[in-house]
Amino acid sequence: MIHVASREIKIGFRNPWAYSFMALFALFMFSLLLINAQGYVKGYSGSSGTMLNLALYLLPLMALMLGSFSLTGEKEEGNWELLSTYPLGTWPYLAGKYIGLAVVLLTIVAMGFGLSGAAGWLLGSGFDFSTYITLLLFSACLSMFFLSVAMLAGTLARNRWQALTIVVGIWFFLIIAWPSLLIAALGMLPYLWIKPAVIGMTSLNPAELTRLFTVVKLGGGSTLGPEYYKWMVWIESPWGTPVFAGAALLWIGAALTVAYLIWERRRGRG
Repeated sequence: MIHVASREIKIGFRNPWAYSFMALFALFMFSLLLINAQGYVKGYSGSSGTMLNLALYLLPLMALMLGSFSLTGEKEEGNWELLSTYPLGTWPYLAGKYIGLAVVLLTIVAMGFGLSGAAGWLLGSGFDFSTYITLLLFSACLSMFFLSVAMLAGTLARNRWQALTIVVGIWFFLIIAWPSLLIAALGMLPYLWIKPAVIGMTSLNPAELTRLFTVVKLGGGSTLGPEYYKWMVWIESPWGTPVFAGAALLWIGAALTVAYLIWERRRGRG
């Protein structure tokens, strides 16, 4: 697993896609700082909300593409057939892939925030430190969530074109179409079912789950509406962060477990 992770880190930092995403992410963040050149932003505001939306659109797509292409690239180039001749289990292989790609993604996110933060410090503007750290953790969690989904997508796809189709579909469904689908689904339910349905459907979407948690932590819970009152209560409680961390680990572990089962089944057939 350590060997696979270290190999993935080396390949990841040689990948021009990684640097393209890093430059794009840093450029957009720097643009937000230039727009907000009047001072520091604290808590939930228009600027921090824009930053949330930027990360919500860009980082899941970046994680999905890098993760799924890494697995399908191994299949297309024949590296997996070679690796399968060694005493390498499926779980150490997938876990090593995930760890290595996680290091690459977290480095991209940290560099993007670091470059924009340094520029903001020089310009005398930017985000308050606590707000900045919250947004950084939001971006890191979002990347880790969708990297696990990317491992599942890469397991299902047989080549890069299939992977691209799958991840774009996942990204469009969970990021772009989700608000409209949520409103449409809730509109067809009886009133008493709305709050339980909101909880269940939100738990199935890692992007929405992470966004809600971050908005409440930034002090913007009042903008969510009465349907999310119970969310605000448990997120702001002392157990809010540990429960969210446990839910995140459970969600990521479930996605990787499904990917392992599918990969192992195909490996047994091969």
